[in-house]
Amino acid sequence: MAGVSLKCGDCGALLKSVEEAQEHAELTSHSNFSESTEPVLNLVCTACSKPCRSKTESDLHTKRTGHTEFVDKTSEATKPISLEAPKVGATAEDSVTATTNQDEEMVVPEVDKKILEELESMGFSAARATRALHYSGNAGLEAAVTWIVEHENDPDIDQMPLVPANTKVEAPKPSLTPEELKAKQQELRERARKKKEEEEKRTEREKEKERIRIGKELLEAKRIEEDNERKRILALRKAEKEEERRAREKIKQKLEEDKAERRRRLGLPPEEPSVSKPSPVVEEKKSFLPVRPATKAEQMRECLRSLKQNHKEDDARVKKAFQTLLTYVGNVARNPDEEKFRKIRLTNQSFQERVGALKGGIEFLEICGFEKIDGGEFLFLPRDKVDMAVLNSAGSELDSAIKNPFFGVL
Repeated sequence: MAGVSLKCGDCGALLKSVEEAQEHAELTSHSNFSESTEPVLNLVCTACSKPCRSKTESDLHTKRTGHTEFVDKTSEATKPISLEAPKVGATAEDSVTATTNQDEEMVVPEVDKKILEELESMGFSAARATRALHYSGNAGLEAAVTWIVEHENDPDIDQMPLVPANTKVEAPKPSLTPEELKAKQQELRERARKKKEEEEKRTEREKEKERIRIGKELLEAKRIEEDNERKRILALRKAEKEEERRAREKIKQKLEEDKAERRRRLGLPPEEPSVSKPSPVVEEKKSFLPVRPATKAEQMRECLRSLKQNHKEDDARVKKAFQTLLTYVGNVARNPDEEKFRKIRLTNQSFQERVGALKGGIEFLEICGFEKIDGGEFLFLPRDKVDMAVLNSAGSELDSAIKNPFFGVL
């Protein structure tokens, strides 16, 4: 009788083809095979059409699914064994398809859609989940995961199953103990969890890169804005200096015109540009004339001009100092009998910020009659030294310094 199977001399397993024998050898490292006249069983479950190739495999299927009815189709599938080497790229599904009727329509089997969605959410492909549900008889999520564990190394595990009207043959896989099955299930869950964590980490890295990019763009925009602000300030200062230069030129021209007008009124000829200054002899003669001492008003004007020159880079602060001095002088002039207006604490923070910190501020008050007392802690104007004329002159000079835009320019 011709041989219908290959028998493993190491474990006694029956195999349908040379290809199955090669797969068995790769899985078990067995190498002792011989041709046998004993056929491989083909027990087909009547409930789900799952083929079982041994009594042990049918018992395991019954334990998992509860299906007990099987049809023995061994005689229909048995054929002489071919000892030729399998073609490259051939699969178990190809050999099964070759035995089926070529005119028979192949369709995707119907499976439980809800369980299919749960399997896909665990990270399994639609083809693998569909195949697992079909061959586990749609018995539930746990049965499908168990089937995936047992057939994880199948070459066609991720191919969508196509079944004919009657049956679909699957290559058997070695059964697993309950402990091994539980370990495999845990491994699959752990793999799905790690895959999800890796995806979350990748998404977080992308978000971090985007945050860094946006931060760099904001810093660059801020730097450009600061550069533009510096350029604007430099242009403003340049314009102010140019305006100051024009003001000086205008004042100088006005002085020249006034000088020419005085010479014209005195009947003197116009001054030639090449005329030199008076000789030292003339100046020596003038030195014998009595020199008129500077008045209080002139001293005040010179003090204010010096104050503005010393702090010309901060015009707003100078103007505030002039207004503060005008307030002090005005309070004394309106209320000369009130001591609180005639006494100023030099350590007062407001006074220091407005007047004391500016060179010339305290000197102006001393010209008005204020004196330092108590070791220099206070400025005090005694009642008997209040001179209304001096205070009025001080007010006039301060008012002129505040309103005249060219005050202190020259």
